[in-house]
Amino acid sequence: MPLTETEWDLVTTWAQEYLLDTTDPHSQLAQYGFAPEFVSALPLTHVSSDNARALVHASRTGIERQLRLVEALTSVDRLAVLPDIVKARDLLERLREDFRAHAARDNFRACVLKNGTEAFIGREDLRETLRRFLADPEKFILLVDGEPGSGRSYTYNFLRHIGQHSGFRPVRVTLSRTSTAAKVVRRLGDFVAGPGEGASPLNPTDLNDLLPSIDEAAHWVAGRATAAEEHLWLVLDECDKLDPSSDVWDFIGQLATALYEHAAARGDQAPRLVLLGYGRAMRQLPYDLRGNLCWDTARPAGPGELHSFFHQVFHESPPELLRVDGPRDASIDELVEVAVDEVLRAIETEGAGGESYMRRLCTAAEGAVRVYRSL
Repeated sequence: MPLTETEWDLVTTWAQEYLLDTTDPHSQLAQYGFAPEFVSALPLTHVSSDNARALVHASRTGIERQLRLVEALTSVDRLAVLPDIVKARDLLERLREDFRAHAARDNFRACVLKNGTEAFIGREDLRETLRRFLADPEKFILLVDGEPGSGRSYTYNFLRHIGQHSGFRPVRVTLSRTSTAAKVVRRLGDFVAGPGEGASPLNPTDLNDLLPSIDEAAHWVAGRATAAEEHLWLVLDECDKLDPSSDVWDFIGQLATALYEHAAARGDQAPRLVLLGYGRAMRQLPYDLRGNLCWDTARPAGPGELHSFFHQVFHESPPELLRVDGPRDASIDELVEVAVDEVLRAIETEGAGGESYMRRLCTAAEGAVRVYRSL
């Protein structure tokens, strides 16, 4: 099970008091086996509390780094003689278990996310598209179309899940009819600007021509995102809500081109761009990017996807009532049929209530999983 925020606070305290209480933090970390390139990228100073936060922040970007950090802490003699070492070794064992589980699991096939609380139903094409997208450095723009309510925005939930296991973090800006390039850049700037970076460079009032200003802003966003400690994916959601005359369309094209140029120079470190609700009939991206696009079409899940979802859930984590003498396939099949019927009945009786079909379907499925896991 992943560590909680309170536990990471404890790890930070240990790092400050027992690992980084030194005038030469770079040598200290190297002595405890941290990779030279990892240490050199840390913004270490003479302040041990700042160094501890920087070390923990960088380590939390991947399960292997998390494991390396807590392993180092448990090997520090000053901590090993204190009662806290029992807790530290417990955290280490949990991370090792997490690492083993991650190594054995195909995260692209996951159907219950966020520590078993969030349903992700169907989207078989998306799962395989993302697998190929991640493996191909030439593909760095993912476009997801589909009818409204089909689960296009729902894609973001899965990106967050995959990002935790694949070393990237998606950051999302949701668009609307009133969105402008300036607003979008400011929102993205909140994610990509480093400390003291200040406001974004987009200020159309200073120029007679808006497009050069947008081009400058797009390169600023791409440059800052590339330089970030984390590997970022920039997600623009609900592109179909944009006004056809919005200057956001110009910004999207300029941003895609800027990322293309950064990808050529920085390779995998360059961010990727995800456009949700971006239909094939909408304004096209620059022609030069045609070889870098990857498309997926969202479709609402139906009874077939629900059957597959519950089959996987009940086989991977069978309810207690089926664990006597091992779960039997026939019993699971019966339970799946009941669960599917309950979910379909629930979304019919509850009505829309302002929520999309996929949101109502997932909410009902999540409720069913909680009920059956308690049996």
